[in-house]
Amino acid sequence: MRTRLQVEADRRTAALRHSIAADLRRLREDAGLTRAAVATAAGVDSTTISKVETGQFLPTLELYGRLVAALGAELHARPYPSTGPPIHDRHQARMAELLVRSLHARWHVSPEVAVRRPSRGFVDAVLFDPREPVIVATELDSDLRRIEQLLRWSQEKAAALPSSDGWTTWARTGDPRTSRLLVARHTRANRAVAAETRRQLREAYPADPRDALESLAGSAAWPGPAMLWARLETDPPRLSWA
Repeated sequence: MRTRLQVEADRRTAALRHSIAADLRRLREDAGLTRAAVATAAGVDSTTISKVETGQFLPTLELYGRLVAALGAELHARPYPSTGPPIHDRHQARMAELLVRSLHARWHVSPEVAVRRPSRGFVDAVLFDPREPVIVATELDSDLRRIEQLLRWSQEKAAALPSSDGWTTWARTGDPRTSRLLVARHTRANRAVAAETRRQLREAYPADPRDALESLAGSAAWPGPAMLWARLETDPPRLSWA
């Protein structure tokens, strides 16, 4: 069975292939060249050019290079950081279970929500309270390392929530406000990182974590962007504000 990540990767690859095909066709037409002329210069069959331009063929990087060279163009291919890998470790799975168990019944949970624009990625969990209404983009992090990148990714994904499939359902209650929650695993290393970047974290998540915890577990209003700790080592595991 194909995973959601595989499906999303195939969708992006197909979109990229069609985008490049349209660019190649436009370059050829702007230069006033026939497919046969480009095929001869690139050392390929003219039917290959036709299949590439119509998106019926998946070219190799070498073939792309030949075609753009024949057209007097350049090809640049490199990965750019976006909103982080949608791959979770065993700790994050436990953190997700802990979060769900800690929520009051008024909260609706949607795990692994895909966002598409202006940024692409997956929000670990979206919490929705139709009473307020408020949507909380939640990130679960078992290992705090690059805080600047983490904060940027979380902000970009939260801003892209209107592009998710669930937005239509959430927006039925009116004009919901969006907010953010960071849940970090309580470890000595993560606490040290948080202490070193205290000012950045406070600016990104200014709400009192005690108010956030009370809101998640009870009927209090959501206070705004907040950060909580997941204490997986306790028995039973619990969310905490410190």
